[in-house]
Amino acid sequence: MTMVDDVYKLTQDALELIKSAQRQRIIYRTPLVKSDTISGATGGQVFLKLEALQKTGSFKARGAYNAITRMSREGVKHVVTASAGNHAQGVAYVASLYGMKATIVMPVMTPWIKISRTRKYGADVILHGESYAEAEAKAMELAKELKATYVHAYNDPYIVAGQGTIGWEILEDLDEIDAVVVPIGGGGLISGIATVIKKKKPSVKVIGVQSEGAPSAYLSLKEGKIMGVASVDTIAEGIAVKRIGDLTFNLMREVVDDVVLVSDNDIVNAILVIGEATKVIAEGAGAAAVAALLSGKVNIKGNVVAVVSGGNIDMPMLTKIIYKALAKSNRIVKIRGLIPDRPGTLSIVTGKMGELGINIIDVFHERFNPEIKPNYVEVSFVIEVPPEAKALDNALTELGKLGYKFWTEHF
Repeated sequence: MTMVDDVYKLTQDALELIKSAQRQRIIYRTPLVKSDTISGATGGQVFLKLEALQKTGSFKARGAYNAITRMSREGVKHVVTASAGNHAQGVAYVASLYGMKATIVMPVMTPWIKISRTRKYGADVILHGESYAEAEAKAMELAKELKATYVHAYNDPYIVAGQGTIGWEILEDLDEIDAVVVPIGGGGLISGIATVIKKKKPSVKVIGVQSEGAPSAYLSLKEGKIMGVASVDTIAEGIAVKRIGDLTFNLMREVVDDVVLVSDNDIVNAILVIGEATKVIAEGAGAAAVAALLSGKVNIKGNVVAVVSGGNIDMPMLTKIIYKALAKSNRIVKIRGLIPDRPGTLSIVTGKMGELGINIIDVFHERFNPEIKPNYVEVSFVIEVPPEAKALDNALTELGKLGYKFWTEHF
């Protein structure tokens, strides 16, 4: 038997375990929903596998449950792992179900919400290192010191098999599939899903997505050997991995058809679109597959499943992302103009914008520019523009009729 055959058999075993956990509501059977909005934007029929609605907020609970359940049967009492956040929550949650002690090392810049929720599940959290790789090295040292069992985030066949149960559910829920698009960090998620899909329906394309700022899998599959990167830089911290695993690399080169890269701006746009289309919040990593579709990096016109792998995102970061996405799509814009510096003028301008249905988010005054006449003030407005076509042009025209010339300005 090949490695793919071995892992496929493990996914079959994992499926029975996960289905039992789903009957107890320990693990959720997440929905596969068609998005008309994303379908219309891409020309395909796009279905979203919403693992952002999974227990602990990401797919990681599946692999953790599969691996740690088996460890509990072997009498393991203490587990250690490293994680950028989602695997940490999965391990902490499942360990708590079995009364196990969990010690988890997370990079110091891990979003607060992931740290907080991991601690709420009862784990001891240690913040160490600037990256997942540094946290992982520390966690492996601790596992030896504490004589505990290490639970790898992705380079473990039982973890991969647990994630592979998503592939089984996709096949159960959708008869005709042309492609499945999956985010890649260390490779555990796509390795599991692709193993199942390719064994059951070899004609279905499985395409991975990485951030441009963390392209280890992309480079490795292109070069035919594992290629690490010196540093990672992306808002998608869930897939910000410097080096994919040996196991996952060997599986991916057998069962993954292609890997594409997306920018952080692509991810920002996808988070907004997913939120508006499905009312589900996706984190950066969770939005990567949809980002590949919306940006045209993956262009398939048939039935396409995009895995929305997680939804654990800090609200302050979500706020920044939404504003950036709205600005990029010209739904929030900045306009600038000169008005007489006398009482009542600003009120006239803002009143007209109110009549036109424009919401003013922020106002800036500039009186000290020596190029401006002393009896004038330069005013900039950050405004929310109604979705109607030419709403902004109409507003600038109406302000011009009042004698005030305004123009749009780049952020």
